[in-house]
Amino acid sequence: MTHHLVEGPMKTELELFYGLVKEIQIAMMTTRQHDGHLRSRAMANQKHAAGADLWFVTADGTAKLRDIQHDPHVNLAYCNPSTMEWISVSGLAIISRDRQTIGELWAADWKMWFPDEGDPRHGTPDDPRLVLIGVQIHAAEFLDVTKSKPAVIYELVKGWLTGAEPELGEMHHLKEPKRHS
Repeated sequence: MTHHLVEGPMKTELELFYGLVKEIQIAMMTTRQHDGHLRSRAMANQKHAAGADLWFVTADGTAKLRDIQHDPHVNLAYCNPSTMEWISVSGLAIISRDRQTIGELWAADWKMWFPDEGDPRHGTPDDPRLVLIGVQIHAAEFLDVTKSKPAVIYELVKGWLTGAEPELGEMHHLKEPKRHS
């Protein structure tokens, strides 16, 4: 993991946050359904673009869009079990059908999620089924593991044997980070 072993100037908490998000890639997005129950779904992070701190793509008409229209508060949970790093983000979701932003964020692998249904635009930036979910971060916390894998294993074993909490790295907290332009 290069962001932990890089020599040179210290990275800001925001840079560490985005580095972990990019590395983990998949978030469990939790929304509140109309009946009040919570529902989580795996969602792939997209690259950065103006208008939101984090972007996701989905198909028009999905239950998650109805949930967000009802209550825009979401939580994003990321976990990398091989490094023990995790991220929790609370924020407000926005729904966007803006073709310019869709074109800016579009990636070729979207085609696998939007199969050919007789329309030649399947999965292309002008596919009308493509809808973006942007998340404006209210707060985030994350564990940045600063120790090598053998040191992490040692800390875990020490914790199991002594009952002491393992020291794996640094906890970071973000409050409404500056927006990307």
